[in-house]
Amino acid sequence: MSDAPVPVDFGRLRAACSTCSLRELCLPAGLDPREMESMDQLITHRRRIRKGEHLYRAGAPLASLYAVRSGFLKSSVLHEDGREQVAGFHMMGDLLGLDAIGGGCHMSDTLALEDSELCELPFEQLEAHSRELPSLQQQLHRVMSREIVRDHGVMLLLGSMKAEERMAAFLLNLSQRFAARGYSPTEFVLRMTRGEIGSYLGLKLETVSRALSSFQDQGLIAVRQRHVRLLDLEGLRALLDPRR
Repeated sequence: MSDAPVPVDFGRLRAACSTCSLRELCLPAGLDPREMESMDQLITHRRRIRKGEHLYRAGAPLASLYAVRSGFLKSSVLHEDGREQVAGFHMMGDLLGLDAIGGGCHMSDTLALEDSELCELPFEQLEAHSRELPSLQQQLHRVMSREIVRDHGVMLLLGSMKAEERMAAFLLNLSQRFAARGYSPTEFVLRMTRGEIGSYLGLKLETVSRALSSFQDQGLIAVRQRHVRLLDLEGLRALLDPRR
């Protein structure tokens, strides 16, 4: 199966940022109607990629940033010994490709965990627009700062938390992200495997499974294959309380 995403030219279709339900989570947040119209002119392509296909690979030159419109993706780095290290999971409203801005090349592979659709923002045109629209430039900086804060949070998680604390933090983070997008904060499907969760959290697959089973035994969650229900959010938060 080819890894090349299929470009979709929507031509005159203008239902991009101005009518997108995710605009408050994405790059155009905070733009006025005139600035939003300018963003609509920038986004003339969407890319659809099937489950298991790559959006881009490590080392590929930066051409565009991508706003996730639907679907779920993961970013990962391949070590010299062949081991994969998952660096992040991405859902609707997230902006991908920021890792390449500094050096001009992507630092990770990004792959679709389910059929996905993304808005493509050609980077050179985005830079030109941001020079003309200071508010767009400020929003781009805010999005980049948000990603830095998220990465910093993962580093703290991996460096200071025990296995069950890491799993609780991971589930609570997913809950918050789904809620921000208008979905249920207590019931969702894990698009990633337990092995991928373990890679992201620095845990073995067996440890991930034990933690989920422990949460279920404590009545904190209910798990059926990849379907998860969070039964006790406060109980999960209590696991992260250093005073307990």
